[in-house]
Amino acid sequence: MLINEEIKLDYSDVLIRPKRSTMSSRGEVCLSRTHKFLWSTKEWTGIPVMSANMDTVGTPSMHKVLSDHKMITCPARHFLRDGVEKFKDGKNHVCWFGGIDEISHLSTVSSAFIGLDVANGYTIRFVDAVKKLREKCPNATIAAGNVVTADMTQELILAGADIVKVGIGPGSVCTTRIKTGIGYPQLSAVIECADAAHGLNAHIIADGGCNSSGDIVKAFAGGADFVMIGGMLAGHDECEGVVENGVMEFYGMASESAMNKHNNHNSYRGAEGKTVTIPHRGKADDTVKDILSGIRSACTYVGANSLRTLSKCTTFVRVNNTHNTIYEH
Repeated sequence: MLINEEIKLDYSDVLIRPKRSTMSSRGEVCLSRTHKFLWSTKEWTGIPVMSANMDTVGTPSMHKVLSDHKMITCPARHFLRDGVEKFKDGKNHVCWFGGIDEISHLSTVSSAFIGLDVANGYTIRFVDAVKKLREKCPNATIAAGNVVTADMTQELILAGADIVKVGIGPGSVCTTRIKTGIGYPQLSAVIECADAAHGLNAHIIADGGCNSSGDIVKAFAGGADFVMIGGMLAGHDECEGVVENGVMEFYGMASESAMNKHNNHNSYRGAEGKTVTIPHRGKADDTVKDILSGIRSACTYVGANSLRTLSKCTTFVRVNNTHNTIYEH
């Protein structure tokens, strides 16, 4: 047994210190990034915010909204087997994720990215699967995860991943940390994994834990190349769910709801996600515009004229409270 006594931080543990800026308008900020990938050698240009590959978020309707903003949709997993054609428009802004047993399906899709997505990216079996996918798709831009430490980030990259997905348990409807006691504070995970990946000319996705545009800003400021959000996009018309009494259902992909829907039960696996109801929020486009405006505003506070330079302009300050909660009930 070991105890790591270093302080590890979550998004709620910090603020970003403002700095003198010569910028006069949020409109001067460029949120588009161009990334060139290690193994595929391909380039991608767009706004590197992506929807989670969840049933109520990774929908064709959500893809239409996000692709209009040059953002990325990760379709819900079930579409990989029976709905790829629903995402054929704007495929340069699609990332298909599948499990270890879906490599053959991943190898047939045409999109900007493909990836392997498991809850526990620390197994040798998963590393071998990444190698297999790279061998099968040598020219594809491949993402793989999830992990939260530098050593495993580098191992997945050396196995063939261009992008490593970072996060264990921070999501709003994930209960892995409660059920298992396993996890890592998300901001520290992002900082440490980004440093490891960038040293190999690879990239990371900060997956989970963002409750506001400010949290997305902190993820980018910590070194994330892409940020994946789920709960922030839930509850909209484009989620293609049922609205009852002004609320919609939102659930984690390891929840009982998801396992029942996709017949994914077995004798040794329990739920590590929950189902919640959230207020219906209308059109996703309004929320997306609000998120992007928050990121632009943050850049002006630190003098970053682009998302690319945000991390270099950032000084994090540890705090006890990030905002006034008097009217939050």
